[in-house]
Amino acid sequence: MTEVDLPHKPAAAPRRLDPEDAQHALAEVQELLRRQELVASLVHRQEEGDTRQDLVEQLVQRQHEAELKALVDGLHPSDIAFILESLPKDERQAVWKLVSSEHDADVLLEVEDWVRESLIETMNRQDLVAATENLDADELADLAPDLPADVVAEVQKGLTDEERAQLLEAMGYPEDSVGAIMDFEMVRVREDVTLEVVLRYLRRLHELPNHTDQIFVVDRQDKLQGTLPLSTLLVSEPETAVRDVMTTDYLTLAALDSDADAAGAFERYDLVSAPVVDDQGRLIGRVTIADVVDVMREDSQEQALSRAGLQEEDIFAPVAMALRNRAPWLLFNLCTAATASFVASRFESTVSHIVILAFLMSIVAGIGGNSGNQTMTMIIRALAVGRITGRNLWQLVKRELLVTLLVGLCGSLVAALFAWTISGSVSIALVMMAAMICNMLVGASVGVLVPMLRDRFGKDPAIGSSVLLTFATDSLGFFIFLGLATVFLL
Repeated sequence: MTEVDLPHKPAAAPRRLDPEDAQHALAEVQELLRRQELVASLVHRQEEGDTRQDLVEQLVQRQHEAELKALVDGLHPSDIAFILESLPKDERQAVWKLVSSEHDADVLLEVEDWVRESLIETMNRQDLVAATENLDADELADLAPDLPADVVAEVQKGLTDEERAQLLEAMGYPEDSVGAIMDFEMVRVREDVTLEVVLRYLRRLHELPNHTDQIFVVDRQDKLQGTLPLSTLLVSEPETAVRDVMTTDYLTLAALDSDADAAGAFERYDLVSAPVVDDQGRLIGRVTIADVVDVMREDSQEQALSRAGLQEEDIFAPVAMALRNRAPWLLFNLCTAATASFVASRFESTVSHIVILAFLMSIVAGIGGNSGNQTMTMIIRALAVGRITGRNLWQLVKRELLVTLLVGLCGSLVAALFAWTISGSVSIALVMMAAMICNMLVGASVGVLVPMLRDRFGKDPAIGSSVLLTFATDSLGFFIFLGLATVFLL
């Protein structure tokens, strides 16, 4: 039976807050910071150089810092991270200085990358070493890209040869791979021992690694032979051999697999943990549901930002940084809007003769965009979970076009009725109906093609997709509607 490297035993953890309590704590922190700033400004208005005023300011500041520290010390690290992410940089760093040093590492692991950088900037080398020296190899690998090289080198000196090898291995995997999120804490046993021996072994441990729902059965070369669920261990007879009750039908992951694929497997098979093996079938780590939830959350956030052409940024980042992030796609969007306006201007004579068209054409463009957005959302989601293949692509395209056509027929009847009501013209109503159906089909086509083409060329299918969709439905929507009006109404 092999030994297991247990995590360092943490100090008593503060209570975890639910989201509403965390927001309440954020409000309290902001109020204390506001009061501290208000008192400081009032004191500064007094006569400068007055020793008594300086003393009052110091006492008030210490009182507020004590209240803040007492509040923060009662929070769970994940809730402290939430508060830090919600504060401007100056206030964030002021609160960070009050966080107990024993929670520094946990908070650094919890906060987003863009906040972590600003927190590490305020810490000296000694504090960084103290915060990270007790981290596990996989946790240290998560922080290593943001830590100074000399700090990482110093922390490595305190690791065992096995931990150092694990750290170098974890740092060597691509960012979006299973190897980058796997941990090395797991319980392994041999198949030729009894369950009683396994139970005695577990009792010797201070605690089980987090999210342990199964024990991994390996041979003397560490090749994975099966898994032993804890539920089976608890209900089986102690004299039973591990090989007689272990599960041989299990899912394994490779270190170079995509973390998104691993997340899909966890979702599909309702897993709590899964083993990671190398090319020879040797057990090298495991992925837990906690790691997968982080991957899902990050992917969801990235998709939401990518569709608007944005990258993740500090919500309190300097204006110049925000401009670099947002300006490119906004300028592109400006060009697409100008193109749509140019298309509409080519039909100036049509609109001048039938003024009501100017009020109706925005409906055609808007409905086409909304329809395409629905299709695009479904396609991006299907691509993310790997449900689109070369065999089902054409079938999917035909289905989306058929659904859009049927929805367009129903919606266009309502739009035609509205156009007839305000214009009193059946011809305008029919043109409105035809243009709306055509533009909805355009939106559906673009909603399928843009993500698929970007995915085919190895690009993120969500990046800028909504901007491209709006360009197509606005420009072609105006062209179709006003073009039909020119042909049939003039």
